[in-house]
Amino acid sequence: MSSDEYASYTAKDIQVLEDLEAVRKRPSMYIGDTGIRGLHHLLNEVIDNSVDEASAGFCDAIGVILHSDNSVTVCDNGRGIPVDFHDEFNAPAVEIVMTKLHAGGKFGSKAYKVSGGLHGVGISVVNALSEWLEVEIKRDGKIYYQRYERGKPVCTLQQIELQQVEEERKVEEERKHFENAKTGTKIRFKPDESIFKNIRYDYSIVAERLRELAFLNSGLQLTLCDERSGITKTFMYEGGIVSFVEHLNRNKSVLHAPIYFKEEKNGIIVEIAMQYNNSFAENILSFVNNVRTVEGGTHLSGFKAALTKVINEYARMKKMTKSVLEGEDVREGLTAIIAIKMREPQFEGQTKTKLGNSEVKGIVESVMRHNFWTFLEENPKDAERIISKAVAAARAREAARQAREIARRKESVSVPMPGKLADCSERNPARREIFIVEGDSAGGSAKQARDRNFQAVMPIRGKILNVEKAQMAKILKNSEIRALINALGAGIGEDFDIEKVRYGRIIIMSDADVDGAHIRTLLLTFFYRYMRPLIVQNRVFIAMPPLYMVRHGDECRYAFSEEEYADIMRELSASGGDVIHVQRYKGLGEMNPEQLWETTMNPETRCLKLVTLRDAEYADHIFSVLMGEDVESRRNFIQMHAKEVRNLDI
Repeated sequence: MSSDEYASYTAKDIQVLEDLEAVRKRPSMYIGDTGIRGLHHLLNEVIDNSVDEASAGFCDAIGVILHSDNSVTVCDNGRGIPVDFHDEFNAPAVEIVMTKLHAGGKFGSKAYKVSGGLHGVGISVVNALSEWLEVEIKRDGKIYYQRYERGKPVCTLQQIELQQVEEERKVEEERKHFENAKTGTKIRFKPDESIFKNIRYDYSIVAERLRELAFLNSGLQLTLCDERSGITKTFMYEGGIVSFVEHLNRNKSVLHAPIYFKEEKNGIIVEIAMQYNNSFAENILSFVNNVRTVEGGTHLSGFKAALTKVINEYARMKKMTKSVLEGEDVREGLTAIIAIKMREPQFEGQTKTKLGNSEVKGIVESVMRHNFWTFLEENPKDAERIISKAVAAARAREAARQAREIARRKESVSVPMPGKLADCSERNPARREIFIVEGDSAGGSAKQARDRNFQAVMPIRGKILNVEKAQMAKILKNSEIRALINALGAGIGEDFDIEKVRYGRIIIMSDADVDGAHIRTLLLTFFYRYMRPLIVQNRVFIAMPPLYMVRHGDECRYAFSEEEYADIMRELSASGGDVIHVQRYKGLGEMNPEQLWETTMNPETRCLKLVTLRDAEYADHIFSVLMGEDVESRRNFIQMHAKEVRNLDI
């Protein structure tokens, strides 16, 4: 285009995207991304609408069905989306909800007292980003149906006969949650393959979200049916968030029974469950209107402030310590759930990761101070256990501080990691990436293979320390961990500052065997425990090296899984011709630098797996089982998964 054409900028160049066109043009603005996380965000938006009906007291059962064609159904026995005509738009209310941004029943206070979806873009965004969506609504003894394709209605809202629906229905779970109910909503949609890279829903991710919602809404029944595998599972917990805490602590030795209280203040319902265990790390999850706030916010700040103040005041009153206990001391070994419900939460962005309402901090702090102080007063033995643990943590913190000071003095006079870190020349952290590589052999290959302009390589020797069973002082004495901390340059734990991280991507690159999986799990547990913001902000990845190289004549192909290897072998065997040569890679060190670059390090051809908070939490759970004190849980886990091991080096 010429400069004259650029200069011609008139009203004709102003483009207005009508209705849902903007969503399809810029989907990441509404759902975060178009990868796995964005795909599951679609489903969560639909599920959250049904949960909002439950929170309002109109629904007690929700069903989710993962279909073989990659579509998904969500059905509930709530009130059903309104179907009467909207005077302003001259269309049924359901069609307005499905096709107009910022349309819904959650802006006022009549239809919903509390709600997770307050922007009015949830279901309309799902509709816009779906190849097709079908909605069935049961109200007033009638069933209504409408179909949409890529956000646009392809038929008018139709009333259909109940007998016709029952004849066509084949899935038992749909009958249970929809046909047997007097009212309700059923939505089935298929994500658009032209928008999403992969439209196959992950059973474990969906199951984890439904389990979480069942914990947060005691008495609500959520059923997940996977047509692809035939698995059906129902989640329902009468114990609510107390059961949630017990679930999180199931493989840990606890110091006392769960502490629970619930109180409403100034229209905000505050519900807290907490329990200390004998581990050295905290695990605090916060929620607002059933939405998990992974970056916390004012409710979490209020909880932490009250916890620290109450324990210090009680400890001084009982003369259990003369020193001031800090936040990290009183949270060591704490598992807690903070769940609040309120009318007008202010989230940071549509994906709702952090609560911003300033008034919430004081309310949560007040509720927590009163109820927690009462618990300590009424349970002196439990109080003594909790304070004794905090005092021991304070001593360990001081030892860790001294260890940090010694480490800083030693390392301030020289290069932080001589002979270990091969740094890159790029100065902009956002463009830099570091590969954490297992072993000197693989580290040597990676250093030769990398692009020195923006790729750094950090070899680690063997397995790093298991942080599950170590306090900070011991962690900081471990040479591999200390080297890793210095390489990233942002501190650790309470001192961690993500703004100081020297690399935009942290990539774990280990062998595709049992030892490599062990190292990955150790590193993920370390990042989850002590550098969690890296995971929250999508900065940690796992490199996916190939398992096989298959050579057929002049053609060389790589297989990254057993299934892909089988497909390649079937394809080449059918084609005949040259002899097939197969190389099975047992480790990264077996690849020459050119192969390692081509398959695993080149941004144009490599495959990286983004580490999500769920991945890290699962790694943390695995290490609680395998490396914790509960021998029975460890034995059961090994017996359950022993047959899944394919490559065991002994």
